[in-house]
Amino acid sequence: MNYDVKREVTDKYSLRGRVFHKLREDILSGKYEENEELKEVAIGEELGVSRTPVREAFRQLELEGLIQIIPNKGAYVTGITEKDVQDIYMIRSLLEGLCAKWATEHITKEQLAEMEENVYLAKFHAENGHLEQLAELDNRFHDILYEACNSKMLEHQLKDFHQYVLRVRKKTLSSASRGPKSNQEHEAILEAIKSGDGELAQQLANRHMINAYENMVKNGLHEIYAQGRTK
Repeated sequence: MNYDVKREVTDKYSLRGRVFHKLREDILSGKYEENEELKEVAIGEELGVSRTPVREAFRQLELEGLIQIIPNKGAYVTGITEKDVQDIYMIRSLLEGLCAKWATEHITKEQLAEMEENVYLAKFHAENGHLEQLAELDNRFHDILYEACNSKMLEHQLKDFHQYVLRVRKKTLSSASRGPKSNQEHEAILEAIKSGDGELAQQLANRHMINAYENMVKNGLHEIYAQGRTK
């Protein structure tokens, strides 16, 4: 395992790591708005920790581009911008395609069975208008795909990208049209993997990400960020 990945796994269980992951989750979920100040003392009290792990988490969040620390002033949320979302999806489309291709070569019988069950359950919930369950299954489909690619580096990168756009994905996946369409695309990827056609799986996964981004634009990506700026 790459050293950086090892460190990431270890950090999740350290005090600093827990604070960092909680703050990152809160920023990406929209709990903290763009340009909002993050206050060390208040966050420390909320999480039951001293200011030191909060300060260390701030430094890590700044390295990820999620906050900006202004000397003698404070730490302010930059978050994920509309342009960042576009960049993430264009990069992710390429990586997701590679992931699907590698998954075709390495997926286990257990992972394939779970993927088939995922698609089947998603179809049921789509037919019954259960959009929240559909969104959860959508997330899990991608997790299975990432785990099946047999590359910790690629899995780690894709899961991070997936987390970065969670807020806008939840908003746009709730549309009555995209959820079922997304699952149809998942089913096509699944069938390509089952047939051992890595090239087709790659093309379908690549197109799936582009379709997801185009749906976001169509269903209010700009409005989501405009609302955030006017709060």
